[in-house]
Amino acid sequence: MDILPLVELYGEAPAAALFGLIAGAIFGVAAQRSAFCLRAATVEFARGKLGPRMSVWLLTFSTALVWVQAAELAGLMRGSEARMMAVTGSWSGAIIGGLLFGIGMVLARGCSGRLLVLAATGNLRSVVSGLIFAVVGQMSLHGWLSPLRDKLAALWITPGGKNLDLLGALGLPGGTGLALGLGLAIAALTLARMNRISARKLVFGAGVGFAVAAGWVLTFQLSQVAFEPVQIESITFTGPSANMLMFFLDRSAVLEFDIGLVVGVFLGAFLAALAGGDLRFQGFESEVNMRKAMIGAALMGFGGMLAGGCAIGAGVTGGSIFVATAWVALLCMWIGAVLTDLLIDQPASSGLGYRA
Repeated sequence: MDILPLVELYGEAPAAALFGLIAGAIFGVAAQRSAFCLRAATVEFARGKLGPRMSVWLLTFSTALVWVQAAELAGLMRGSEARMMAVTGSWSGAIIGGLLFGIGMVLARGCSGRLLVLAATGNLRSVVSGLIFAVVGQMSLHGWLSPLRDKLAALWITPGGKNLDLLGALGLPGGTGLALGLGLAIAALTLARMNRISARKLVFGAGVGFAVAAGWVLTFQLSQVAFEPVQIESITFTGPSANMLMFFLDRSAVLEFDIGLVVGVFLGAFLAALAGGDLRFQGFESEVNMRKAMIGAALMGFGGMLAGGCAIGAGVTGGSIFVATAWVALLCMWIGAVLTDLLIDQPASSGLGYRA
């Protein structure tokens, strides 16, 4: 993959933004058409179902493992050089932040990535929740909440100044990640068949996983030809949402992968919704739902920044390169989400069902 001419023509920062736009657009289209949503999957699980939302989530997670691990075996990327692997990880941040994020995404009726996709289709509830998520995320990164985040993250950190490679820590041979991904993909397809999910929807679900791999490969390839250090990263929404907010508020902000990513997801989801006839304005159904969504968005903003990523960033992107704290964060997101549905949403709905 020769991207040097592109970098020489446009520059490193615009090239990074373009790559973010490409990965984001693939994600936006695929996530909108497949209705990919971790929150919906956890709610199904909490209600004793292994339904279509669980099938799509498991397929996305497994195909992300397959695409990313295959790319690494082919030499197209090296997960060990990714920023989230190269920096110190926080076990306490993954646990506390993951729980908070899981609680928040059930209250807000969608994780941060899902909110952005829904906002592009005209869902005003997601617009409001997404803005709160971005503001609290920025406050947690550089603002008033950053001292609390730093204190909680420092309670229990990974040794050696870097994160832990889960496969390496367990002493597993090369190719284990790919084998695990293939095994989970078979399970996902079996579950999808039981739920009679269409092949079209499965293709789009797998496309979400492909978008994660595309982000890793593109930023890695850019890092190999760039003069200045380039972060090797992929799809996540906590940091990018905060950075996108500052891009509009700070005239000194520059183009980067994060900016292109957010724009790409929004445009991709919008075009997919337009083609599918899914564009329509929606708002809050009641004051109670609005209050829950605002609280949930704030919890996701702080929790995602503390955990080192959101349901996509830690749960799929970090998980695909086997960042140990990312897997812990994902587990805790599931726990927080399931408990919130059991203790709050189910009693409130009195068995009337749920909406994603």
